[in-house]
Amino acid sequence: MIFRPAWHLTPHKHRTRNITKMTTHPTIAANDHKAYMRYAIEQARLSPPASSKFCVGAVLVDADKNEILSTGYSTELLGDRPNDPGSTYAEHCCFIKVADENGIPDFDIAKVLPPNTVLYTTMEPCNERLSGNRTCVERILGLGNMIKVVYVGIREPNTFIQDNQGIKRLEGAGIKVVLLEDDEIFREEILGVTFAGHEKRG
Repeated sequence: MIFRPAWHLTPHKHRTRNITKMTTHPTIAANDHKAYMRYAIEQARLSPPASSKFCVGAVLVDADKNEILSTGYSTELLGDRPNDPGSTYAEHCCFIKVADENGIPDFDIAKVLPPNTVLYTTMEPCNERLSGNRTCVERILGLGNMIKVVYVGIREPNTFIQDNQGIKRLEGAGIKVVLLEDDEIFREEILGVTFAGHEKRG
């Protein structure tokens, strides 16, 4: 059975290409990390299932104000952006939305992020891409120390990349990583969403 918390919804203004639209985010209790991760799972469910990718969701949060800054999921936004080829991953989509809201490039959002920004992602950020394109770890590290903590649902399975070192590299750079896969039911839920579109696991 999937537990879904009773969230209160609050609107959040988001601008894309000079068009202002309202995005409704839930209000989640401060430091309720599993509730934030469940919201990331809901984002992952929006990603089109495909055997060629994982369905991953992410949520970017201002931890001081307990406010959701943006959300993202795999291939949510158009890929092959200027000087940035390839499909968009969940974490990257979060960064793009913050960038669009502030009218700046996504690699320059460090100057507008709150001082205590944290990231929730259903799967370990990629440290290698088969396409050779910029990884999520590189994007996070490229923001300097603006992202203080990364909460991770599960480690990346070895389906596409053997032994992803995303967590290790982030920790090596001084970013705290908290792995939330201690709850087996919670972990299986994330895996089920992650592998949507793949052949059923045995």
